[in-house]
Amino acid sequence: MNDFTKIKEHLHSLEILLLQSETRKSKEKLDELLAVDFIEFGSSGRIFDKDAILSRLPKEKNPEFELMDFDARQLAPGVVLTTYRVLKRMDMKYSLRSSIWKLNEGKWQMTFHQGTNT
Repeated sequence: MNDFTKIKEHLHSLEILLLQSETRKSKEKLDELLAVDFIEFGSSGRIFDKDAILSRLPKEKNPEFELMDFDARQLAPGVVLTTYRVLKRMDMKYSLRSSIWKLNEGKWQMTFHQGTNT
């Protein structure tokens, strides 16, 4: 297994972690996974920074997500783009997702995320 395959598997596990209710309800876990300069272009069309996510997600009702078709590509050393589809079981709607992960002081943090409804 090459180094990038290990990174891809690790980022896949982090993306799954971010979709789990336990993580989404924990400001501490979210703070650890999201970079200081995090920004999200939400599927609603709204733009969120890290502070907005830390105050919004813990109050969210558990939507139960299913992640599929995960892929990753290295953009630069320590910078990776992940792409995947998500099924939100609550309303059976799909979205396309992309994230940019950056290696910060030895740990991977999400610096950008976008969700697009399909």
